[in-house]
Amino acid sequence: MPPGRVKPSPMNSTQWLGLLIPIAYVVGSIPFGLLVGKARGVDVRAAGSGNIGATNVGRLLGGKFFALVFTLDLLKGLIPMLLAAWILHGQERNQLTYFLWLLVGFASILGHMFSLFLKFRGGKGVATSTGVILGLYPYYTLPAVVAIVIFVVAFLITRYVSVGSILGSAGFAAAYFVIGTILKWNVTGEQLPLLAFAVLVAVLIILKHRTNISRLIAGTEHKFARR
Repeated sequence: MPPGRVKPSPMNSTQWLGLLIPIAYVVGSIPFGLLVGKARGVDVRAAGSGNIGATNVGRLLGGKFFALVFTLDLLKGLIPMLLAAWILHGQERNQLTYFLWLLVGFASILGHMFSLFLKFRGGKGVATSTGVILGLYPYYTLPAVVAIVIFVVAFLITRYVSVGSILGSAGFAAAYFVIGTILKWNVTGEQLPLLAFAVLVAVLIILKHRTNISRLIAGTEHKFARR
């Protein structure tokens, strides 16, 4: 190194997370539902509910394609969160690191809901949010189990995926607060970003389901029929 030049310091975890946030948004923007539909000769935006998510793909192409798209959309949230966890491994956690970790996941969800490749339109974010939740271990694990149970029960009773998604997302935020309080997590202290994120994602998912809510009220919502 020439005399007088200062050797650049390696990037710290905060800088790496900052770099990962826009990458997570681009990954989240990949419209797997549209791509899978196109591969099968169907533009999912012009059929069914017009949504690019797994539910509409499953309605149009069958259960195995629902599972495929749901898994791919889930991985869009899970993989960036696991990368963030790897960056933070062994380091002390505080509000800033939790906040940046969550921003990585939030960027993935925003990418799915407002895709860079679809003129900032997209899906409802349920599968990608599930991936984000699973990637934030252990604090979101138990609340996620509660949310999944709520989703399954609501779906089995009503046969509406939208009802399960809305109740499950709201139940997740409530479950995080209740479980965190019982287990004496510092929910309103250093983990306050986790609580705020849980509420924010629930609100976003419910807002993205507003057309479904209108159809539910009107009695025209698509119901999954038993085959």
